[in-house]
Amino acid sequence: MSNPKLTYPITPAGNQVDDYHGTPVADPYRWLEDVDSPETLAWVNAQNKLTFGYLEQILVREWLRKRLTSLWDFGRAQSIYHRGSHYFQFRNSGLQNQDVLYVMDDPTTPGQILLDPNLLSEDGTAALNTWSFSDDGNWLAYAVSRSGSDWVEWRIRSVQSGEDLPETLKWSKFSGAAWAQDASGFYYCRYGAPAEGEMYQEANYNQTIHFHRLNTSQSEDILIYARPDQPEWGFGPEVSNDGHYLLMTVTQGTDIRNRFFYQDLKTNDQAVELITDLEAAYFFIGNDGPVFYFQTDREAPKGRLIAIDVNHPEISNWKTIIPERSDTLEAVTIINDQFIAIYLHDAHELLKRFGLDGTLLGEIQLPTLGSVTQGYMPTLAGRRKDREMFYLFHSFAHPVTVFRYDFETDKSEELFKPSIQFDFSQYVTQQVFVSSKDGTKIPMFLVHRAGLKLDGQNPTLLYGYGGFNISQTPAFSVSRLAWLDMGGVYAVAVLRGGGEYGEEWHKGGMIHAKQNVFDDFIACAEWLVAERITSTPKLAIEGRSNGGLLVGACMTQRPELFGACLPIVGVMDMLRFHKFTIGWAWVSDYGCSEKPDEFNTLFAYSPYHNLKPGTRYPPTLITTGDHDDRVVPGHSFKFAARLQACQVGDAPVLIRIQTKAGHGAGKPTAILIEELADIYAFLAKNLGVA
Repeated sequence: MSNPKLTYPITPAGNQVDDYHGTPVADPYRWLEDVDSPETLAWVNAQNKLTFGYLEQILVREWLRKRLTSLWDFGRAQSIYHRGSHYFQFRNSGLQNQDVLYVMDDPTTPGQILLDPNLLSEDGTAALNTWSFSDDGNWLAYAVSRSGSDWVEWRIRSVQSGEDLPETLKWSKFSGAAWAQDASGFYYCRYGAPAEGEMYQEANYNQTIHFHRLNTSQSEDILIYARPDQPEWGFGPEVSNDGHYLLMTVTQGTDIRNRFFYQDLKTNDQAVELITDLEAAYFFIGNDGPVFYFQTDREAPKGRLIAIDVNHPEISNWKTIIPERSDTLEAVTIINDQFIAIYLHDAHELLKRFGLDGTLLGEIQLPTLGSVTQGYMPTLAGRRKDREMFYLFHSFAHPVTVFRYDFETDKSEELFKPSIQFDFSQYVTQQVFVSSKDGTKIPMFLVHRAGLKLDGQNPTLLYGYGGFNISQTPAFSVSRLAWLDMGGVYAVAVLRGGGEYGEEWHKGGMIHAKQNVFDDFIACAEWLVAERITSTPKLAIEGRSNGGLLVGACMTQRPELFGACLPIVGVMDMLRFHKFTIGWAWVSDYGCSEKPDEFNTLFAYSPYHNLKPGTRYPPTLITTGDHDDRVVPGHSFKFAARLQACQVGDAPVLIRIQTKAGHGAGKPTAILIEELADIYAFLAKNLGVA
């Protein structure tokens, strides 16, 4: 599509040059890393003025905003949690900015509001980050984040009175709350307070575990565990179901491998270092006294379930309960004294039941090809002695539905299915397998209208991630309905680096093998064109966070292949990502520029550094939040500035910077709709969507 040539804001290029192991590397826009400087703030305002001025000229933008608002306006519900005599569920009437927590005496009754996060702030930018119910169901610990930051403040609410206790716990991040069995308090993780003015930039090291007793100030919290000699260690505390042990999953960055320690709460002895080597993943599932159950990929890349007697912890005494299977073991929980396992079969999920001795008891039938996880987390809800289990199911054309499974009857009952004004019967989902550059078969899901014409004229949005062992399974998104409404094809590429086929698949997209991920994505794009599902002028690519890196790398390597690019909150400077907030934790997946061999790999694909002056890049809309303290906005700022400087031709290069917003979690519905309307309007104009 023709575009008037834009006049971009002047972005001064500095003379910063760094020496990496003898290689000089220019970083002319280093000054944009200081996101709060007057110069950067002026640049942000100028860029937003240009971007929103461009978007306001697209006539379909207002229709899209209204259509998205209409599609979004339906009642929806999340899984149900049972604690003590209470049931808990998050619901949304439709256009509420944040989901509301209800408490019920029975899972089929309306119940009462326990917590409405929409009342936490006037503009909806305070959000519920995470939460935890005490075992007796009488207390709720909940963490609030502001403006999309990863920093949270913990508060405690009485389920009976609906009132909060006076104390607030600060400087917590990447932490849940693990209640003591007697509900006297909970274990949580925190960091030291950051330096003045550095809370969104400073690197996060030295996480510690503390115990907070109800009705006391944070200053009285008890330090449970700290390792100043290991500043990169992070902790995931939980309390065993029998209340006997404090369990500590010890992580090092985003490495899937972990260590595991525990403390006997009956004797209050020092922590026991059960698994000390960083050589495999170990996820605690439950215990029978001193026998601990773990899901692990040790000697089983697709996962198995093992039992370790902590009184006889030698590896020779470990027992396999559920051996490795042909499908990938994604998650396990214990409900009704059974192991309920989620398996991945060609990137869609299956539910299987096993006895505590590992005997296969059966499979829980799901409505169609789809998912019982949402985001990165399983939605299975139930405790060890419960006779029922609650779970969510969803797929591309199957909205999120709440089910209750009865173990006695082996039947699933639909408790809630949303009513959406959309004719799902007109759309089909298919899975294809694409040969990557090295011959590896890459799964790809396609969603489109039935009877699709293979004439190369279908606007197509290709999405990918490919990293950190995170699986891409069929997922429902109301925002995608608008794209399908526009006649678009939606494609999801299942790339190496994810967890769909186990640890070997993950390793196939890590560090020196990262180029495989880009090759996989490019191969999927080429397949879509070769099969005449679409053509280059009609093909857009999208990715978020690590997926934003994916888009940035692919558009710098193959700019002629794409009709539009959407890098969202992307990691764009692969030489400096480890210097900010939690970026150092990604080294296990990416490598680090401080190592000569890994520098060469990173420098070869780093999007910011591989932009070439005088190149025709596709129309690009970069999006980020000014308070993103996961992937700091300097990544997107620098990439946008350099891309605008390198671009020739009329294709627009724009950056949309959302104020009072972070990496994406907890973003209010109203802001989501505005952002998506802008993204789809940009695609409509640049792909020629009627």
